[in-house]
Amino acid sequence: MSTAQDADILLLTRLSQGDKQAFDQLYEKYSSPLYLNLLKLTKSEEVAEELLQEIFLKIWNKRDTLDIHTGFGGYLFKISQNLVYDFFRKAKQDKALRQRITAVATENYTHIEETLLSKENRTLLQRAISTLPPVRQQIFRLCKLEGKTYEEVATLLGISVSTVNDHIVKATRHIRRFFPFIVLIFNGL
Repeated sequence: MSTAQDADILLLTRLSQGDKQAFDQLYEKYSSPLYLNLLKLTKSEEVAEELLQEIFLKIWNKRDTLDIHTGFGGYLFKISQNLVYDFFRKAKQDKALRQRITAVATENYTHIEETLLSKENRTLLQRAISTLPPVRQQIFRLCKLEGKTYEEVATLLGISVSTVNDHIVKATRHIRRFFPFIVLIFNGL
């Protein structure tokens, strides 16, 4: 065994007994090379610092159960590598989660927006219909809103099919002129 390994074993023995100075010496010895390795892997100073602290927190919390058969430096670098993998795995899951949440939120927003727009259009259409003369209103509602045929409306009102057609043409023209921006959802408007 080398002198460096002997020194590490002595420090680890003291650490396992709760010696804070032994911990500080191990931190002083290994933190800089570990940080540089973490920085190289993560490309982020903030993430590298966070992971470095997590490594040494794990060492301190498990100080009485550490069973290191290889060199302590190799052990630390293995922990750092695993933490980096975990970090990127979690970041990937978080990104996928954010994308799913965004998709659901966008879908819900679009649905709500379409519902509101549809209600607004119906309100505007009702307002435009209410400006028609009463008979024309009735014919338009029966044909376009209730879906009755021109023949059914003609029979119901005792008028000719051509009169129904004339009222529908004039009502449609009026509504389009009255509200040119309205999105009419009825066929033939």
